[in-house]
Amino acid sequence: MALKDSEAEHISEVEAALLDADLFVKYRSFERAVKTLKTALEHNPRSIQLRERLREICASQKQVEEAARQCLSLASIYIEREDFDTAHDRLLEAKQFDSRINIAAGLDAIRRARRPDLKAVPVAAEAHFEQRSFTLAGDMSVISVFDAIQVIENARLSGTLSMKNKTRSAKIFFNFGTIVDAQAEMETGEKAFQLLVEITGGTFEFHKTEDQYGVKIQASSNTNLILDTLRQLDEAKLQ
Repeated sequence: MALKDSEAEHISEVEAALLDADLFVKYRSFERAVKTLKTALEHNPRSIQLRERLREICASQKQVEEAARQCLSLASIYIEREDFDTAHDRLLEAKQFDSRINIAAGLDAIRRARRPDLKAVPVAAEAHFEQRSFTLAGDMSVISVFDAIQVIENARLSGTLSMKNKTRSAKIFFNFGTIVDAQAEMETGEKAFQLLVEITGGTFEFHKTEDQYGVKIQASSNTNLILDTLRQLDEAKLQ
């Protein structure tokens, strides 16, 4: 099927920008290469080729903020195309480039895309928070568990994140912001974490402690743990 003139023009513009950028890189004119790709992206914001090349150049030149920004944009596009594994990689890269970045929205988008059967359930009218002292609390139909984990990780807090709704309750244990254990439905460790990741409604409360918990979950990062768990759940569903 023949391409429309406008589509052919966009393809030609992308190819030309990529060739020009590679030529600038060859002669070590990296700033001009970046500018060329950014200009082309203004007219082709959904181009994976342009964003991937811009990510590579920025990463090679230690322009971590721009590299992280492109990773987040790419993750969003890959999620829409249901390429969850590549989206997973780009989210991890974004976090590696800039640890301050909150990728909770991306994690939640992957969860919703992988598991559309998991719908957020608003807190029932009769639900309430227990009258105890807590550091952080919220409604998981408004604030995802991933947002809560991100806050705890960034603050390097130790303590317990408790979650509950009408059908399930669970806990995540943190040592200095790192997830080290979980409990859900008589399970502990990674098995429990798989169960609690599927909780999309109800409330959560975080209680800070000075104590340290035994390590039953060992992951290179909280983000890796979450993304690997989502992938495992998706694979189990397809079996």
